[in-house]
Formats: sequence, C-alpha cells, structure tokens
Amino acid sequence: MNKALQLPSQSPMMDRSFIFGVATSSFQIEGSADERLPSIWDTFCATPGKIADNSHGLIACEHIKRFRDDVKILVKLGVDAYRFSISWPRVMTQQGELNENGIQFYEQLIEALRAEGIRPFVTLYHWDLPQYLEDAGGWLNRDTAFEFEKYVDAVVGRLGDSVESYATFNEPFCSAYLGYEVGVHAPGLTGVSQGRTAAHHILLAHGLGMKAIRRNTEKALAGIVLNFTPCYPYSNDEADLIATNDADQYINQWYIKPLFDGCYPDVIDKLPEAHRPPIQEGDFSIMQQKMDFLGINFYTRLRYSASDDPAQLYFEHPHLSPKTDIGWEIYPAALTYLLTRLHEMYSLPPIYITENGAAMDDKMVDGQVYDLDRIEYYQMHLKAVHDAMESGVVINGYFAWSLMDNFEWAEGYLKRFGLIHVDYATQKRTFKASAHAYRGLIEKRNFATAV
Repeated sequence: MNKALQLPSQSPMMDRSFIFGVATSSFQIEGSADERLPSIWDTFCATPGKIADNSHGLIACEHIKRFRDDVKILVKLGVDAYRFSISWPRVMTQQGELNENGIQFYEQLIEALRAEGIRPFVTLYHWDLPQYLEDAGGWLNRDTAFEFEKYVDAVVGRLGDSVESYATFNEPFCSAYLGYEVGVHAPGLTGVSQGRTAAHHILLAHGLGMKAIRRNTEKALAGIVLNFTPCYPYSNDEADLIATNDADQYINQWYIKPLFDGCYPDVIDKLPEAHRPPIQEGDFSIMQQKMDFLGINFYTRLRYSASDDPAQLYFEHPHLSPKTDIGWEIYPAALTYLLTRLHEMYSLPPIYITENGAAMDDKMVDGQVYDLDRIEYYQMHLKAVHDAMESGVVINGYFAWSLMDNFEWAEGYLKRFGLIHVDYATQKRTFKASAHAYRGLIEKRNFATAV
C-alpha cells in the first residue's frame, strides 16, 4: 500500500550533493523541562485558553531521554542531515554561564549524529526565550539582542565546527508577529508597535549572532531561517493588487529586505510613526552580515484584497480547498513562485528548504499509518523545488517537517506533522507510509549516484 516519491532521474535533487533531511525543534520534542529554566512557552501553556487542548511541552516526545533511539530512526530513514534547535533555557544559566548538563546533551546528540554520518544543522533560536529575559521586556527590550549574542558566543564557542550549519533564528515573523503583535503565540502580547519593535530587535540579534558564529567557527555554515507565505491578489482590481503588495511587504519582505538591502520595505511609510520600529544608527549594517545560506520554510499561500477599513493595509481571505488538517491551502505552485521571485529580488546565497510538510488527519490502522495524502503533498512540493532549480535557483537541500509528531504550539498535540507517528501515552514511534516513501526517495538517489 506504500506510495513512492518520484523525481526525474536527471533532477539536480537526485545528485548526491543535494541534502535530504528532517527537522524538529527543542520545545516541541525534548521534554525534561525540570532540567532547564522556564521559557515563554511554559508560561504561555500555563495560561488558560492559549493552547487548543490545554497541553504543554513539559514531557513532549521525551527526546532528551530517548535521543539515541531517535538517532537510530534517523539512520533508518537514511537522511543526510538532521535540523534541530538548541534550547536557550537548557544550555544557559540566568547568570549567563553555560549549563553543563544542558550543553552536554547537545554534544552527545551531535556526536551520535556524526558517528552515523548525519550532518547536524543547528537552529540557535526556535521561539523558546528564557522567561527571565521576557520578564525584563523580552524582544521589546533592545538588550535582549545583546543577550542573544552572549548566548551564541557561549554555545558556538563550545560546539564550534562539530556542527555543519548554524541558523541564528527560525522564523522571526512567528516570534515577532504571532508572539508580540497578534498574540496567538508566546508571549501573547498585541499591538503593531510591539510587533514591529520585536521584529527589529530579532533582526538586530541575528546580525550580532552572525558575528558571534564567525568568531567561533572556521568551517560551519552560518545563516538564518525565514518563513514565507506568498501573497496572491483576490482580483486584478488595482486596489487589490496594491493591498496584496502591502501584505507581501508587511509579512514577508519585512524580515528579509533589511538583511540584504539594509532597509525596511516601502510599506513602512504607510505606518503611523508610533508603529514604526525603533531604528538606531548602525542597526542595518549589523543586520547585513554576509550569509552562507538562507533557510526557507514554506507551507501555504494566502489571498488578499483591499480592506473596507482605511486603517488596515489589507484584508486577508480564508484559505481555499484543498486544505491540510491544520486548515492551510495546499498550493505547491506558490513554492516555485516564491523561490524564483526571491531569486530575482535579492542577491541570495544558496538556499535550503528548511521546513516543508503537512499536518494530516492520520489514522492508526492495524499498527500502521497510511498517510497517502501527506505523500502526495510531499510529491507536489518536491516537484515545485525541482522546477525552481530548473529555473536557476540554487538550492542545496530539503528538510521535511517534521521527523516526528510533536507539540504543535498553540494547537497542542492535536495536529500531526511527523513522518514518524508518536503515541504520546507510550512514546512509541511508528514509521508512517510517508517515512517509507521519503526513505525510498533517498535510497533511489543514493543508488543512482553510485551507479
């Protein structure tokens, strides 16, 4: 009953130099919360009404306790690389020193990966800010950017070139916009000025973090991971086209343009002065650090039209069908469009697709999960990446989200993105049909390259 994933035999993605991997993040899988400091997500989870199933990340997938078994799963999958994040509250004390137990866990994980020939791709910040820093203002406080630099200095100073690649941040949009502007993610604050301030300080922290990475490594790649939701107009009406461009600048280009062009997009001029970020002299030059790669996360697209409210830049329309189980439209052509458009707009370093995947309504039947809908999603999006590469976009790898089912933020444990099914009551891991299909594609690539 397993369905295969197929790519053209001459596709550049079938070359051995192209990396196939899987991705996770610390708060979503690790558990062992008693061995680290509290994070903003612990506080958010403890706030009534914030998590759909009232769950938390205190146990999650018990990855800390089970990481050696999880590495065996990675080996069985046949992946070239594993993208995971380091928990700031786990590796640093409130006094700004390394927590030996915390950093040693990641050293052991990296050693286990490298022993199996799996390349470690590290994300230094995947949303779990230490709560004590949030208590001092979090990303609304400019000092947090410099605290991030100290954290990166300590961690990369310890791990150095044992890591293949360091990303400073995962999805600044989610941390800033979802966390500080609309409040659906931790820390749950709201307001345009707060969202824009948080975004500015995160991008500043990225630049400072890049400098810290460069100080401590000779060979490891350094970059950032940004998420994009391509914006499509509801109609060809001029007002809708303008609104769509504003939406794209506000939710997408806002986080990339400062890094490559040293300024915010033109939509900043449409914001009231009180809503604009607190830019200080020299900030953009700090943000514009030369990067070895750009990570791109993609899941869906959205449509926009002019708003009836003159105070609003745009109106966002509901997702169209077909949808994933989380309610996002399946529209793989938007991935090719995104990649080719960014290639035209900016002078980019090589790209990794650092996240792409789908939550599906998985059913366990006779001990198996036949998630053929997820396989179809991957098939269409791998083809979309292939098409972008054929158009001249330099893409060096693709990471499926996610290795295993996990804590899906505000959705709790209700939505499953994993290639591996997790029974949260027993922590049993089960390969889904999509995991077999992904492994089969990698095996096919390896065989074709060997021949």
